[in-house]
Amino acid sequence: MKKRLLQWAKALRREVLLLWLAARDARVPLPAKLLAALVVGYALSPIDLIPDFIPVLGLLDDLLLVPAGIWLTLRMIPPDLRDELRAQAEVTDWPKSSRLGATLIVLIWLGLAGWAWLVWRRG
Repeated sequence: MKKRLLQWAKALRREVLLLWLAARDARVPLPAKLLAALVVGYALSPIDLIPDFIPVLGLLDDLLLVPAGIWLTLRMIPPDLRDELRAQAEVTDWPKSSRLGATLIVLIWLGLAGWAWLVWRRG
């Protein structure tokens, strides 16, 4: 079981890298690029919709939302391009961490938190 779980995690990591490559590829349709960037940002973000310390529910968002986002995004990419990107993801190393990317993710989460606070305050 542990071996299968490790294989699944490695495949998930490769698919996230594939989406990272797709978000940067000019041949990928714009809606797929945007969703790919969103999924990669969420998958790599240290902030979750449901914190991991909440029993069961905390891990469900990672186990359901990320794979569902990957599946949906991959369906939006043309099959031949998807296969090319998958092959590229197999031989590509993970990019070094990006301060700009981390800053954008934090700003997005802060913006969402501010919006939620405004909505809550009005209600």
